[in-house]
Amino acid sequence: MFKKFTAWLSTFILCFLFWMELVGFSTLPRELIMGTIVSAGAAAFASRFFIHSNAFYMFNPVRLILLLFYGVVIFFIEVIKANIAMVKIVLNPHLSDYNSAIVRIKGSDSIKSEYGLAMVGNSITLTPGTITMDVAEDKDGHNYYYVHWFDCVTKDREKAADMIKGTMEKWIAKIWK
Repeated sequence: MFKKFTAWLSTFILCFLFWMELVGFSTLPRELIMGTIVSAGAAAFASRFFIHSNAFYMFNPVRLILLLFYGVVIFFIEVIKANIAMVKIVLNPHLSDYNSAIVRIKGSDSIKSEYGLAMVGNSITLTPGTITMDVAEDKDGHNYYYVHWFDCVTKDREKAADMIKGTMEKWIAKIWK
């Protein structure tokens, strides 16, 4: 019972903080009440899926600072780079010059948690020009991402992995270690 409550509480806190960020940390009673109700409902539904072991794992100050730095700096830079690449493709008068492909890229062996793998996959998907279709583990225990790459510029898997993941995976490994 205590484990379920701590899972709910940690999910509620994260949802409430996200809600308050969306409304601009307004102190209006209406926003606080609605944020509490929505966060409590979301936590009641999602906590059993969201929290598997340590409910307050993400509340480590170092981990939160790394997560914030990743979101504000690292991910922002990767999105800008991907946007520039897409603008070059879109503005090219010969749209047939691009080569769309599905590539299989190896994930870092330092990321084993489902959250870390999902964060890498979602980060790849949120950068323009790529969509993570699947994350699969082979028989040797290595994780692979299957990514639809709008403009596949290399057939070398290591170069493709570096181009698609950039520095995102390294930073995510620091957050989820």
